[in-house]
This record gives sequence, structure tokens and C-alpha cells, in this order.
Amino acid sequence: MIAERNLQSRWLAAYVRPKYEKKIIQKLADKQVEHYCPFTKVVRQWSDRKKVIEVPLFSGYIFVKITDKEMLKVREIDGVINFVYWLQRPAVIKEEEIDIIKMFLKEYDNVSIEKKHFSKNDIVRITGGPLLFQEGVITEVFNKTVKVDLPSLGYQMMATIDKDDLELLSKNVA
Repeated sequence: MIAERNLQSRWLAAYVRPKYEKKIIQKLADKQVEHYCPFTKVVRQWSDRKKVIEVPLFSGYIFVKITDKEMLKVREIDGVINFVYWLQRPAVIKEEEIDIIKMFLKEYDNVSIEKKHFSKNDIVRITGGPLLFQEGVITEVFNKTVKVDLPSLGYQMMATIDKDDLELLSKNVA
């Protein structure tokens, strides 16, 4: 069973030098390593103009879908620092969470993230939009902004979701 797990490719988060993401993406492509680095569009203000640029959603991280045997091939790339670990093992990112990030970025502009702070809140199911039927804990709601947990990453993504597109599954009883 453990030998099987080592041969199966799964998503891992590689910690990379900040501002090296695009260079490392090219090197991963050259080595034919499946990878994903989500980018979001942000408006940057200079003294004379504003410009929309693409920046990594998770600065300093790139997701790679590899087996245990391929980890060394990724670590050897200049700019890759290490993998993200949880309990002395590489933290495995669920395929569904990668898919949620992709859907989220496809549907929403100017997506931002913030480090997750744990708290007890209501459990909801999204009943409309690109995250249809996804369930999760809503940590904060401001007007129409909802934070959606991505447990494996320890981050939250923020997007505008109409409150009419949320169905209460379990009321917080804290």
C-alpha cells in the first residue's frame, strides 16, 4: 500500500524564491513536470499611471503533481527551496482544491488571499455560481464578500458571492 502511494502522483506545494515563480514554471515545463501556479490580476498604481498586472495568487508557492520519486527532480531546480510539510510529510493538496482554485480564478477578478485564522462559524452550501454545491465554513461575511476555506493549504480565498446563493446547513452554536 505504501509502495503504491509512492508511485501515485499527487499535488504538492513547493516553496520557491519570491518573484521566481515564472522562471520556475518554465523549468518545470522543460522537465515535463505537471504544475500549476495560479495568477490573479491586480491594479498597480505608479506615479504617472495605473496598470493591470498578473501576480501569483500564492506568492512563493507553485503546485506540482508528482510522485515521491520525482520530488528530487523538482528540488534540484534553482529557486525551489523545499516542499511544504505537514507532520514531517509533504503536505498533499487535494485535487478538488486545485479545481476550486481554477474555477474561482476563472469566475472572479481581483482575487486575494489571506492566511487563515481558525474560528467556529456557520456551515453553508453554495447554491449558485461557479462553486455550486461546494460546502464549507464561512469565516466572515461583509455585505457580499465571503471567505472560502481551503483546508489543505491553510488559506482562505475571498470573492463576492451573493448571499442569495448560500444555503445554511448548520447554524453556529458557539
